Amino acid sequence: MDNFYVTAALSSRQIKENFDCGKNLLNGYIHKQASQDVRRRISACFILSEEDNLVKGYYTLSSSSIKRDQLPPEVVKRLPGSYIDLPVTLLGRLALDKAHIGQGLGELLLVDALKRAYLASVQSVASMAVVVDPIDQSAIDFYSKYDFIMLPDSHKMFLTMDTVSKLF
Repeated sequence: MDNFYVTAALSSRQIKENFDCGKNLLNGYIHKQASQDVRRRISACFILSEEDNLVKGYYTLSSSSIKRDQLPPEVVKRLPGSYIDLPVTLLGRLALDKAHIGQGLGELLLVDALKRAYLASVQSVASMAVVVDPIDQSAIDFYSKYDFIMLPDSHKMFLTMDTVSKLF
């Protein structure tokens, strides 16, 4: 029987205490800080789970901006010259419990995050790209598979909303 996964906003119903992605920074965030960030409206946190409410994975989204001069020339030439800071959506964290690696759930989380970011950008808050700040080389490799581009002189990667829109 196939598993039925849902993504939902972080709530007290979800069981996050046993979540372990193998990275202390990401584990600590979901265990100790995510709820506070949501309450303070610093980030929105979305949880991947099944009916058991055990957290299998999560990601965070927030509004951000990026300096025009951080973008590649081929992107900048299509933008109005009057903007120094450009609106983006920050995919701040994305983590999958070690027990669920290799099941395609990391991709499911990413697609869900991109869809939420895209819908928000066309329905309520403009955003010209999704930006990530990969935690390590394996994260860089993961995002590269989905056409995220490394920003020059930065550890950040981005995917334009024009590219994301083609997915949906």
